[in-house]
Amino acid sequence: MAIQTIFAHVSCSNLEASIGWYEKLFAKAPLRRPMPGLAEWQFSDSAEVQLFEDKNKAGTSTLTLGVLPLAPERQRLVDAGLEPGPIEEADHLYIMRMRDPDGNLVVFASAQRH
Repeated sequence: MAIQTIFAHVSCSNLEASIGWYEKLFAKAPLRRPMPGLAEWQFSDSAEVQLFEDKNKAGTSTLTLGVLPLAPERQRLVDAGLEPGPIEEADHLYIMRMRDPDGNLVVFASAQRH
């Protein structure tokens, strides 16, 4: 298998409302709206996030994002009006958790705290 790109998928109950929240999270608007009920953000040639309106699955997704360093990213999220949790120390990295408006879990992971 030669995987070239991975799309992380997050289900939401209201696409338009969720786009606003994810625009703050990602600090940019979606790159594409390829079909009704779908918005996509691209971060590199191989990293993309799809936000899909699916009321039955909203709140069941987990999205893990790798960032360096974590503390400035936490402050950026606070400044954007979001509510990230505290920075927690795990075995070999730091994590920070937060929930989107539907209750989907967003986890930030980093090898660097500051």
